[in-house]
This record gives sequence, structure tokens and C-alpha cells, in this order.
Amino acid sequence: MKLRPLEDGIVIKQLEAEDKTAGGIILPDSAKEKPQIGKVVAIGPGKTMDSGKLSKMTVKKNDKVIYPKYIGNDVEIDGDKYIICRESDLLGIVEE
Repeated sequence: MKLRPLEDGIVIKQLEAEDKTAGGIILPDSAKEKPQIGKVVAIGPGKTMDSGKLSKMTVKKNDKVIYPKYIGNDVEIDGDKYIICRESDLLGIVEE
């Protein structure tokens, strides 16, 4: 199944939470925090401005982005977890 967001919507695939701490302690599933970094898997065409023109999207497919802890809507498709949010909700793009 494909998921295509509308306007300035973005679909982010959540990256997996860490299994252990920096000190080597293995974390149970209940202690893992929701990751705040993910990979963009789909973007909308852009937001329609008052003039009728589309604003260009800053993020691209496959960008790694950082987002706030409580953002957008969580959805699960075919066992994979995704977040759907607006581009303006993102905190930044991770450049490697």
C-alpha cells in the first residue's frame, strides 16, 4: 500500500529506538523512548499559497529529519509505523 500526503504533508518512517544505553544496559520495550528522528518516505506537492501558487517543499524523500516528541498522527501500515505531519512541524534536517 502506498501513502501519499496532501499539500505540505510529510510521511516519516520512525527509526528504531535504541536497544541499550551508552553504558551497555539492555532496555526492555517498556523503557524505550519513542525516537525523535526518522526518514522521509513521502512528501506532498506543497502548500497552496493565497496567490494560487504552490510553495516549494524544503525536505525531500529519504531525508533524515528531527521532529518534536508529540507531533502529527501516528499510523501503522503493513506492520510499519509512520508519522504524518506538516513540514512546518519539523525541527530540522540531519545532514551527514
